[in-house]
Amino acid sequence: MTRRWLGALAAAIAFGLICIYLGSWQYGRYEDRSAAARAVRTNYGAEPVPLNTVLPAGGTLADAQVWTKVEARGRYATGEALMVRNRPQNVTYGFEALTPLDLRDGTALLVDRGWVANGPRADVIPDVPAAPQGEVRVTGWLRQGEPSLDREMPGRLLASINLSEAAQKSGSNLRDAYLVLESEDVGDGQEPPRPAPLLPPDTDTGPHFAYAMQWWLGSLAGFVIVGVYLRREVQDAREAATPESQRVPAKPRKRRIWDEEDE
Repeated sequence: MTRRWLGALAAAIAFGLICIYLGSWQYGRYEDRSAAARAVRTNYGAEPVPLNTVLPAGGTLADAQVWTKVEARGRYATGEALMVRNRPQNVTYGFEALTPLDLRDGTALLVDRGWVANGPRADVIPDVPAAPQGEVRVTGWLRQGEPSLDREMPGRLLASINLSEAAQKSGSNLRDAYLVLESEDVGDGQEPPRPAPLLPPDTDTGPHFAYAMQWWLGSLAGFVIVGVYLRREVQDAREAATPESQRVPAKPRKRRIWDEEDE
């Protein structure tokens, strides 16, 4: 119980606590990814339900209802279209085209109509197929708004799909979620031109569970190291305290063929 060994034990305890904390953090990320994956598997392939049954005016979208497929009717506010920059798709960056859909109750649902590749220059906004005129029935998946990146963007550009910023730029009374478009129906049996559909959501939970296990198992490493060196020091002390006549002679080293060749 010397100061040196007490310090080593304290260091092992501190290291173990840090590992436990990091393991818990990784496990929390795993749980978040797992919950998101469950919501996708439960909701993505289901039949569409009316918008108001999931997201009434003034309501919020629950975590378990993210990626719920809904349908809604309204008219696109084509003059209030927005573009979100730096959006990747198939390892290529571009824009996502957003247009508010004005609903009959005076609110609007922000619709992500799809993706277009970047223009030839950074200051060139690519052409986007216009949203259809007149009443349209849209079908798609609800998602929660994204955090603000606190970037001032010119014109009708957005840095992220932040619903507060989108409402401010468009002037629409947006509901508290946006819709990733699956299809549009204007009643003529034809699918209107639109940007490229977004890729299906990723349900991979990542390596977070394995990382958590590694950190938790690693929390024992400090104690193992202290134990090994403590055991070695105790053995050395016992050997030093043993009289020369009582010491067990060391086992002679076995000679190998290549040792003779070296000689």
